[in-house]
Amino acid sequence: MVKFLKKIFGDGNQRKLKKLEKIVQEIEAIEPEYEQLSDEQLKEKTNAFKRRYTDGESLDELLVEAFAVVREGSKRVLNMRPFPVQLIGAIAMHEGNIAEMKTGEGKTLAATMPAYLNALSGKGVHIITVNDYLADRDAVEMGQLFEFLGLTVGLNGNGLSKEEKREAYQADITYGTNNEFGFDYLRDNMVLYKEQMVQRPLNFAIIDEVDSILIDEARTPLIISGTAEKSTSLYIQANAFVNTLIRETDYTYDEKTRGVQLTEEGINKAERYFSIENLFDLNHVSLTHHINQALKAHVAMQRDTDYVVNDGSVVIVDQFTGRQMEGRRYSDGLHQAIEAKEGLEIQNESMTLASITFQNFFRMYNKLAGMTGTAKTEEEEFRNIYNMDVIAIPTNKPVIRDDKPDMIYKTMEGKFRAVVEDIKERNRNGQPVLVGTVAVETSELISDLLKKAKIKHNVLNAKNHFREAEIIEHAGQKGAVTIATNMAGRGTDIKLDEDVLTLGGLAVIGTERHESRRIDNQLRGRSGRQGDEGMSQFYLSMEDELMRRFGSDNLKNMMDRLGMDDSQPIESKMVSRAVESAQKRVEGNNFDARKTILAYDDVLREQREIIYKQRFEVIDAENDEIRKIIEQMIQSSIRRVVDMHTQDDDESNWDLKTIIEYAHGNLLSAEDISIDEIRGKDTEEIIDLIMQKTSKKYDEKEEELTSEQMREFEKVILLRTVDTKWMDHIDQMDQLRQGIHLRAYGQNDPLREYQLEGFSMFEEMIANIEDEVAKYIMKAQIRDNLERKAVAKNTQAVSGGQNEKEKKRRPVVRKNRVGRNDPCPCGSGKKYKNCHGQ
Repeated sequence: MVKFLKKIFGDGNQRKLKKLEKIVQEIEAIEPEYEQLSDEQLKEKTNAFKRRYTDGESLDELLVEAFAVVREGSKRVLNMRPFPVQLIGAIAMHEGNIAEMKTGEGKTLAATMPAYLNALSGKGVHIITVNDYLADRDAVEMGQLFEFLGLTVGLNGNGLSKEEKREAYQADITYGTNNEFGFDYLRDNMVLYKEQMVQRPLNFAIIDEVDSILIDEARTPLIISGTAEKSTSLYIQANAFVNTLIRETDYTYDEKTRGVQLTEEGINKAERYFSIENLFDLNHVSLTHHINQALKAHVAMQRDTDYVVNDGSVVIVDQFTGRQMEGRRYSDGLHQAIEAKEGLEIQNESMTLASITFQNFFRMYNKLAGMTGTAKTEEEEFRNIYNMDVIAIPTNKPVIRDDKPDMIYKTMEGKFRAVVEDIKERNRNGQPVLVGTVAVETSELISDLLKKAKIKHNVLNAKNHFREAEIIEHAGQKGAVTIATNMAGRGTDIKLDEDVLTLGGLAVIGTERHESRRIDNQLRGRSGRQGDEGMSQFYLSMEDELMRRFGSDNLKNMMDRLGMDDSQPIESKMVSRAVESAQKRVEGNNFDARKTILAYDDVLREQREIIYKQRFEVIDAENDEIRKIIEQMIQSSIRRVVDMHTQDDDESNWDLKTIIEYAHGNLLSAEDISIDEIRGKDTEEIIDLIMQKTSKKYDEKEEELTSEQMREFEKVILLRTVDTKWMDHIDQMDQLRQGIHLRAYGQNDPLREYQLEGFSMFEEMIANIEDEVAKYIMKAQIRDNLERKAVAKNTQAVSGGQNEKEKKRRPVVRKNRVGRNDPCPCGSGKKYKNCHGQ
């Protein structure tokens, strides 16, 4: 049916490609003309384009000439001439879509063209990569081209000072990681002075490995947290208790959801262990939470898979890329529970000050584009959530890689034996081999087996990622054997020696199917680049996690009945289809989970944008503007109180006494206004009278100070109030979110309930901000409170866990003041005055 429809209506991707190919032909046609230009004439084109843009020409109108300039510059500076297929990918990106370009097809070079074109607007272009190594590499290599053409290039790395970051963001084109751009956005919306902000308005972003960032990491929020003091003894006690528990007897574990739960026997054991009557008494909420997190740390979180231990600290391993995520911490006490499990020093808990998901951060850009080798399987999600189409770009040369059917073994032991035999055979012939693994522990297991077989090899995983460039550089040499977690499938390009091509090219051996087809395709794509020979083969077993989770029991029973042993694999397309079907189910579940998270986060997004906009207005406000903002807040506060106490149609029932008490307590002194002055007036007259007297008092207050001091005083009050109330609101929204699913039992839609209650709570927060600002502005005595201060100290960037439950925040406990020459608490190694003390 699909083929029949394609015959009638045509393939959508093919139609788009034909349209783009016409533009490519125009770029090709003017190549001879640009070849005649001198270097200076070529550079001058950039200034000419900028003038034309300023005079009203659109970027689309400049595209053909601009791309021709970049291609000519690339030939001269990089000694690389972009192929027509790279031009197609570049146009697709400029149009705000995703270019799906296979490994080795030159995505990095293709991105230079839309980056250059969009930088002509002067609004800035961000090129976003998955790690610092790639950002640094691309900024240096491609930066030569941009600088030759007269554009500036910035590198936004971790640990830069505010001045260095500001300079990087002021550049025409800025390279950096998704985390760094997101955290900078949050930090910019926590600053106390406009001069401390580093980012410009978000204009255009090109995301490398776009599926990794916008799909795989979409569920992980970026969080800025502040530390809170808390006793570590409860973690240690809970950890000691969990060590006494027996699986199935005291607790159960669900592999599909990775959920751990105490049984009745486990609950009884906990009550005896801690000498309490009822574990679920309200007084023991904290203890229950600690036990649950300790259970999760012991049962669901595996060392060398979910995290590694480095130099006495727990470092999260990204499950999709296998990379260490330095500086990230699990929230909600899970990180501390793992520290207790591993016998390490337990760090302080933290509370959330600001957070955002990658989904909502990247949707704030005016235009978004991406590139990757694998995105077509998630096209629906890209279109629905990010409004981007996936354009599959043809390869420059046909792919001749031999993708063999999966080999399925009965047990893991049999599978790994076969893998080692395959590696041994290929290594004997000198063919380079890349072995892909899902977890760190699997890579180490295969490494041990290869050592026993006396096969020389390199291991690339989260424990030695610092050797990544060196290991990848040698992975295509004759006789090379490289074992790698999924990190080798992202952003790296394995170049083959000449003599390797006659040996069959690079052999890719997968030791397990990932739950996402894209990750498997990334691994396959390391081989057969640019028309090279190559092969890929996946080895599976009935004991693999994906097979266990999705019904391998029947197949295993069949193998037993047939008397098949560990040395006999099934090479069946039916089984391969079953595996792919399981992967599709997982992908569908994950998509639904991401859509749900986005729907909930959208509620907070709207609120966050209002607060951040209001905050910026305060920071950016000129002299008279700030007083107008505050007078509007005071009037709103007065109106709320007056309306609340004058609702009765009979004026004699109005509660004028409470209105006057409010005015005396929050705005004016007792001699400024009396109940007799408002008696007999309607509500608007009452509001106007109180407002007039408040404005007069405001004027008197202002006469005591210079205008500059008064404006600064107003900003101090406003920022402190907004920040304090917003932090409390984030906490309340989080608590609401944790329990909202229970509303489903009452036949209510949890999301709808969350939206309604979230809106109500937000309105209440705004009212509280207005009331508090009004009170402090009119009642506070101005002494030494003219210094803007952050409401929380020791902020740090942390990772939000994916399956968080029952988050409980703690108040921030203020730390001792940090001296200007003391080491900065953020851990950068710099002095406080040169880091966060600026």
